[in-house]
Amino acid sequence: MNKHAPIRQLPKALANLRVPMVAAPLFIISNPDLVIAQCKAGIVGSFPALNAREEDGEPILLEAWLKRITEELDRYNQAHPDAPAAPFAVNQIVHKSNTRLERDMEICARWKVPIWITSLGARPEVNEAAHSCGGIALHDVINDMFARKAIAKGADGLIAVAAGAGGHAGPISPFALIQEIREWFDGPLLLSGSIATGRALLAAQVMGADLGYVGSPFIATQEANAVEGYKRMVLESGASDIVNSKLFTGIAGNYLKPSIRNIGLDPDALPTDPTEMNYGRGEGGSAKPKAWKEVWGAGHGIGAVRDVLPAGDLVARIGREYRQALADIRR
Repeated sequence: MNKHAPIRQLPKALANLRVPMVAAPLFIISNPDLVIAQCKAGIVGSFPALNAREEDGEPILLEAWLKRITEELDRYNQAHPDAPAAPFAVNQIVHKSNTRLERDMEICARWKVPIWITSLGARPEVNEAAHSCGGIALHDVINDMFARKAIAKGADGLIAVAAGAGGHAGPISPFALIQEIREWFDGPLLLSGSIATGRALLAAQVMGADLGYVGSPFIATQEANAVEGYKRMVLESGASDIVNSKLFTGIAGNYLKPSIRNIGLDPDALPTDPTEMNYGRGEGGSAKPKAWKEVWGAGHGIGAVRDVLPAGDLVARIGREYRQALADIRR
């Protein structure tokens, strides 16, 4: 086991990471280049299955992505047996609106995806599919009630999505959320929410999480599939530049205020009713922008992101800070 890991015994797929961190799957942004770089740097890399978008009649892109990631990491491990890559994860959106779910589950099982991350619902058949190929299933939750339901339905571990996380964030303080879950659950527990430095990563473990779940800092990496304006906005923004709203997807999410201004809205005076929105675009100002593509998500921790780096350099920086923080508290 990694000497920096907590006392709890983690599943093989989550143990022995060089930095105790899982990269969150970022909609649109996470791609094979980013995942491979994250895994080679010694953390779990991940992507949403729905990022592998296909047009009618095109080959199945998810299959091609899994083939490339699997084969490239295998080659890397053969060349670096003393410092192998970490395993990768695929995020499945379990909501009934995902018409690809059954097909994507079958593809992931065939490619023996080692870590399955489920969102927007907990379904036993997805957990069973993960187990059928030797994988583990982690479910993201925003409160203790959903955590209990996920474990009851067969999830192996939990991702506590606390206040301050990017994208669809929860409303609860990480201190309260981790404490409530740890009262009854002793399995793998990850924390999401404003983790952008090694000190924050260590703090997550001190609270009771096993690993940090880090997303927003990876937006501003060279491999990320984010436009340059998005990356630059992350560099130029801090916690006060984030607004939480249900307006764009119907689920509360954290978004960059400047991106909301860019679509003609005042982020400090957003309406609560979508029918009241006037975007200032198109005839009558009614052309609705696309969440994530035009209204950009990010978490409260982006104030620590100052440069666009290769993903491996970002992981190395957080790792150095984490080890220094460990040394500092042991003095």
